[in-house]
Amino acid sequence: MVHHAVCPLCSSDKTGLLFACTDHFVSRKEFTVFKCPDCGFLFTQDYPEQTEIGGYYESEEYISHSDTSKGFSNRLYQIARSIMLGRKKVLVEKTTGLKKGKILDIGSGTGYFAATMKKTGWQVKGIEINEKAKNFSIANFGLEVDSPDKIASYDSNSFDCITLWHVLEHFHDPFKNISEIYRLLKPGAVCLVALPNCNSYDANHYKRFWAAWDVPRHLWHFQPSTFRIFSEKSGFILENLNILPLDVFYISLLSERYKGSSPAFFKSMSKAFIFALRSVFNRNRSSSIIYILRKL
Repeated sequence: MVHHAVCPLCSSDKTGLLFACTDHFVSRKEFTVFKCPDCGFLFTQDYPEQTEIGGYYESEEYISHSDTSKGFSNRLYQIARSIMLGRKKVLVEKTTGLKKGKILDIGSGTGYFAATMKKTGWQVKGIEINEKAKNFSIANFGLEVDSPDKIASYDSNSFDCITLWHVLEHFHDPFKNISEIYRLLKPGAVCLVALPNCNSYDANHYKRFWAAWDVPRHLWHFQPSTFRIFSEKSGFILENLNILPLDVFYISLLSERYKGSSPAFFKSMSKAFIFALRSVFNRNRSSSIIYILRKL
């Protein structure tokens, strides 16, 4: 198990237990979430080593790897994904100022976003650790997808954009990974990082039942203030942030189920609508946030 004696973000030795929450998804085991009082960073404590964590992803319900449509929550996820693919493409074009370029999608999963960019003329590479998901994306979309160990062989200053859609929170060493991302980007290029927001309206409402804690797969629990510290330490300019407005509906549905609510669907949709409406006026409290990082 990995134990952090000091805060991974600011190195404070004052970290302490915030709460314990359950891996509702695979193991039903409890894992602890710690908080640093100095910088406000939240992180999962005592989680499996990188060589041991793979078993916590082994489920047909893990949709980013399996692409399953079984169950209402997974169908809801797929609908939201279809809607958001076009928005992500537009965001890439807007932030890069390019209609075509070279893009790297890290954690490309089953390949839907990478395939969308390929169709519009971008030169696309994917990085995916899960063999099943990687093979699906290659077979169905003809994508060029490598395993993570190949990144070190990529040329420096070679990409116009690098995207991580709900991926950074899974890295065992996010500082090492973001440093490598910085190396790969061209000067002035952008990195788009989508993350759950642990200070969102839904996170504060559901507390330890919030589905986006997703322990022990999610190791780091960012909010805008702590991600700014992380990005600046990594040499990036945090230029702006955007929201993923549909994520809250999927997360709220799972959270209500974890609480044992019945009927979970109607409760979750009504609450998610309120959370989404409130976040329109305060993006910093949105369920999921896209951080726009620019390399100087």
